[in-house]
Amino acid sequence: MTSTDPARRRRHGAAAPTVAALVLAVLVAAETATAVVAAVAAGWTLDAAVEAFVVSNAVIGLSCGVAGVLLAGQRPGNPVGWLLLGAAVAQSGTAASTPLLDLAATAGAPTAVLRALATVAAWSWPWSIGLFLPLALLLFPDGRLPGPRWRAAAGLTAVSGLLFATSVGADPAGVPTSRGPVAPWPVLPGYAGLAPLWTGTELLNLAVYVLAVAALVLRYRRGDEQRRRQLLWLVLALLLVTVIFVPWGLFDAGPVLQLLAIALVPGAMTVAVLRHQLLDIRLVLSRTVVYLLLTALVTAAYLGLVALGGTALRGPVVGGTAVGDAVLATLVVAVAFHPVRTWLQRLVDRALYGDRSDPARALAGVGERLRAADASSDSAGGGVDAALAAVCEALRLPYAAVVRDGGVRWAHGTAPGATQGVPLVYRGEDVGELVVGARPGQRSLGRADRAACEVLAVPLAVAVRATDLSATLQRSRERIVAAREEERRRLRRDLHDGLGPVLTGISFQADAAGNLLATDPAAAAAQLTALRAAATEAIADVRRLVLDLRPPALDEVGLVEALRRHAVRLGTGTPAVVVHAEDPLPALPAAVEVAAYRIAAEAMTNAVRHSGGDRVDLRISVADGLRLDVRDDGRTGPAWTPGTGMTSMTERAAELGGTVVVGPSDGGGRVAARLPL
Repeated sequence: MTSTDPARRRRHGAAAPTVAALVLAVLVAAETATAVVAAVAAGWTLDAAVEAFVVSNAVIGLSCGVAGVLLAGQRPGNPVGWLLLGAAVAQSGTAASTPLLDLAATAGAPTAVLRALATVAAWSWPWSIGLFLPLALLLFPDGRLPGPRWRAAAGLTAVSGLLFATSVGADPAGVPTSRGPVAPWPVLPGYAGLAPLWTGTELLNLAVYVLAVAALVLRYRRGDEQRRRQLLWLVLALLLVTVIFVPWGLFDAGPVLQLLAIALVPGAMTVAVLRHQLLDIRLVLSRTVVYLLLTALVTAAYLGLVALGGTALRGPVVGGTAVGDAVLATLVVAVAFHPVRTWLQRLVDRALYGDRSDPARALAGVGERLRAADASSDSAGGGVDAALAAVCEALRLPYAAVVRDGGVRWAHGTAPGATQGVPLVYRGEDVGELVVGARPGQRSLGRADRAACEVLAVPLAVAVRATDLSATLQRSRERIVAAREEERRRLRRDLHDGLGPVLTGISFQADAAGNLLATDPAAAAAQLTALRAAATEAIADVRRLVLDLRPPALDEVGLVEALRRHAVRLGTGTPAVVVHAEDPLPALPAAVEVAAYRIAAEAMTNAVRHSGGDRVDLRISVADGLRLDVRDDGRTGPAWTPGTGMTSMTERAAELGGTVVVGPSDGGGRVAARLPL
């Protein structure tokens, strides 16, 4: 034995299932060929072959055989392929033995031969219908049961198959031939007395197929993208069979096309397992549903109009002929065809894809959710949450989220494996990304879905921006409250630690001076002098507190004159400080007056101290807010390093929603501020 023997055994083991599948396929082909040759030799017409179920058994057997050999050859571990091959052998066996039995009966063959052929004809096909096919549906598409609890369903299918085969094969009535019926082996004694059992068997067989359908529905609900695409192929095949069977059955157009439609089911099972990504199955399925409904409506409309014309319009139309009724019906149906097709397509698309083809409707839904959220939501992100829910509902999407700074800020639904993003832009500013999940059964969103998402991203971006502004406003309010409390704390500390002891000392000194006034006037005078100094200090403290709260000059002479007084206090030397202002300024809010005074005073003071120039000009104007422009003719130099003064000016303006620009200019330094009114 050499080292290559294990590898050779593995190759032989891998080839064995393929060989077995090919052998069964050859057997099916031989049975089908035998059925054709025997039917021709027996002198059967096509109608006779159809009446004897030879054609149906052959078509089912051949289609299951082709599907089974492909599945078993490429997926030998999946029992679905082998079950289809078993069904093919059984159906084709009945198809071959039925005309052979008639041919043998006509030729006077021995009874043993006739009963052997009758046994094959009677016992073969029930195993296909009762066991192999329902079990294949139960295990489709991966060859496993939906769960451990479904083992009972598999056992019930086996029992149903055995009973169904017995109810057909053990019937003493036998298999009909042109020379009379031939009984198969074995025949069950007392068969007629077991009629309730055989009726129950038929109901049990029906229940088994219902269980198989329930298993498929359960797999679809629990399945991932690949599983749902596979199951939709089977749904498509069943719909096509319905499309073919129902209209042709109504018009009695013959069974040939109906029989050929049977091959669609095993064919769809093969594609689902081996090539489920061949087409966009959801799109194909939606179109199939549309044309199925359209066919039914057109047929009903045509027949109704012909009947109406036959009773009410005969005579005036075209001389009372039935042709006139048909022509009228055809014209009416032709005129109505396109709008009806469009309406049906929109209806089906809305059921599968939501309002992606109707952006206005989708936008209206998102807008309504936003309005409702504005009225009822207590959280800053309530509007975004509502908008995301509306996006999912409008487009039938399982998931939608807003991603910002690398993380999910808001989300609705459960994220699937496949997602796509659409940027959220508000006035040219990127405010995030709308990330949506593909529908179950989709690998990605199509162009129509992406276009709809881009439309819905507009109000969503507005909602995100509004949420940002709301959060910013809330933070601003919190800062204002914190600053107010901090200012109160500072005032309390200054009054308690500064002014309080001074006033207490003044009280004690006044008492001491009063006590000394009669006995020691000189000492009393000294106490009064100290008291005056303390009172002066207290007055200075009060003025400082008042000045910190609001410069008194603003109430005394107004903003412009207060700044001019400040310019005078800065000195009359170099640089000279000049204030230019519109006269008079409109009435200004108190907060704007204080902020403008602090910013302008700080800017003029800094220019006098640090510019090194000869002149400082302050210009005050009103244009889209109150504007302050402080310029000096000193050093230009590089950009200024932010300090306490610059930070203070910027913060004061920002508190009111204004701006401050600080830095060197062409002719020196500049501070430009804008405060909204």
